[in-house]
Amino acid sequence: MLTQQDYAGIVESEIRRLQLPAAPAGLYEPIRYALDCGGKRLRPVLTLAACDAFGADCERALNQAVGVEMFHNFTLLHDDVMDKADMRRGRPTVHVEWDERTAILSGDAMLTLSQHIASQGCSPEQLPRIMELYNRTAMQVYEGQQYDMDFESRHDVSVEEYMEMIRLKTSVLLGCACEAGAIMAGAGQGACKALYDFGVALGLAFQLQDDYLDTYGDPMVFGKEIGGDIANDKKTWFNIIASSEDLTGVMKAEMSHPSEPAVKFERVKAVYDALDLPARCHELIDRYIQQAIDCLDEAELIPAAKNFFVELALKSSTRKY
Repeated sequence: MLTQQDYAGIVESEIRRLQLPAAPAGLYEPIRYALDCGGKRLRPVLTLAACDAFGADCERALNQAVGVEMFHNFTLLHDDVMDKADMRRGRPTVHVEWDERTAILSGDAMLTLSQHIASQGCSPEQLPRIMELYNRTAMQVYEGQQYDMDFESRHDVSVEEYMEMIRLKTSVLLGCACEAGAIMAGAGQGACKALYDFGVALGLAFQLQDDYLDTYGDPMVFGKEIGGDIANDKKTWFNIIASSEDLTGVMKAEMSHPSEPAVKFERVKAVYDALDLPARCHELIDRYIQQAIDCLDEAELIPAAKNFFVELALKSSTRKY
């Protein structure tokens, strides 16, 4: 097994080698811009590591790793438009740097490119499995995004509904990344499912940590302004719990007659603090991290491979960006 940084470096090198057409520049330059923003590259790292974990050369799954990363970045372009987000990874979002139409169209192109790339290098037996996994995951991500949008106009979203939404919108893509690498390595069905389940549980913990960082993170480290979820009344784990447990009336008041953004942020954050939500959220994160680690037992990995995924999972619960 290599290190997480080594796998990320392999992905970065392959992304730099992508031969995107020069014209029309208005279509392809935003794609280059989005991919050049870097990021954690967690999903392609999982794909390469999963392939490596079952004894195959990790580069056997390199196309699938890049395809998954391309798909992930496509979703970010469209998410930023829908969320009206101005910053992503410390830089202006594509719809700010160009415009919304450009972000939508370049995102569409990234979706098509991702599917094409993910299909490359597969054996006749692997191709239908990879494409079924890819397409099923894509539809689930869209379903999760729709639920997220539906929640904007609802005031009765439950924690259970929220967790299902983030499972679809975020977690299944991590599961897909893991299983794709296992498929390309020729792992058995049981091992593929175990790695998929690991990725899904990791994704739930990952999104909950994102919820935490949106209020409690350092914007210089997090890569975007904090407080966006509060400003937009986004249904996060924090918002849902606080709305149901707040006895001060602050949450209800800020929903119906919001204060100026900076004031609203401080008032809502004070409710979160009073309810001890940061600590409670991290207790839940730790449970999902342990659930992810438990899934590895079913994969029957060699010790070095299991240790890699365990360490990666544990790091996710304390990440700052």
